[in-house]
Amino acid sequence: MSMSSSAPEKTVTWAGLSNLFIVYVIWGSTYLAIRFTVREQAGFPPFTVVAIRVLIAGALLLIWAALSRMNLRLSRGEMLTLAGSGILLWLGGNGLVTWAEQRADSGYAALLIAASPIWVALIESVLDRKVPSLFLIGSLLIGFAGIAVLSVPVLEKATRADALSAVALLLAALCWSSGTVLQSRRPVSAPTRVSSGYQHLFGGAALTLVLLLAREPAPHPSAEAWWALVYLIIFGSIIAFTAFVQALRSLPTPVVMTYAYVNPVIAVLLGFLILHEAITIWTVAGAPLVFLGVAGVFRERSRRARAVSPRN
Repeated sequence: MSMSSSAPEKTVTWAGLSNLFIVYVIWGSTYLAIRFTVREQAGFPPFTVVAIRVLIAGALLLIWAALSRMNLRLSRGEMLTLAGSGILLWLGGNGLVTWAEQRADSGYAALLIAASPIWVALIESVLDRKVPSLFLIGSLLIGFAGIAVLSVPVLEKATRADALSAVALLLAALCWSSGTVLQSRRPVSAPTRVSSGYQHLFGGAALTLVLLLAREPAPHPSAEAWWALVYLIIFGSIIAFTAFVQALRSLPTPVVMTYAYVNPVIAVLLGFLILHEAITIWTVAGAPLVFLGVAGVFRERSRRARAVSPRN
């Protein structure tokens, strides 16, 4: 199946929106949990903690699927799709975010990852050889403008030492978006639990290779870091990632990618409540633009769905 083929048109359903809401809330909090696992004195090397997270989560998902008598077999095409998307999502996406959060605050990381919907729109436009509508482009730009406004206080304080973290976060957004598009355009027939489990394991294998090549030291985590890792495994991987995969199957990709607009807002709020990060006038000005961008994406996709629906 070619990546250049157009994805089938999907409609917005309440089941899909419920899965997307789970992604909104839980993934907004995982930036904070990631920060707790790799900040100074936490004791976890970045690629090591992500590898532990995804390998345990992947094994648990497949065990759960087996106990539920689900078929665990994959075709060659499905295996390639899940391997490719799993590596892009977990090594390129989450691995680089975790590496960057050794230096970057959780809210800052979330704000830079907010470029993901723009990357998805660009990737899909290239694959489809189709220019997005002006309304959709405008909605994405408004949302990204809100993210930029939210980022001002962080960027004003940035030093040269932050440069590599910023680059890693931008690459993470590109990798995550590429994995998302691949998964959406080459859907597999395996149950969500099974496909999620294999994606975790493929990503974990790639992360293990990287941590060995990077010669990361043995972990000596604090109790706080351990609890953060448990949260990431149960909520961030098993619950939220499975909901993400299901949302991709049932909702249009640009709608699913609106999580990258909402997650930074949640991350900033949690940073304020738990890490005492400041909420400034930039936050108050940027947040409405973020939600306006989200609303624009939903409206555009709803308009397209109505345009292609049969008339009675």
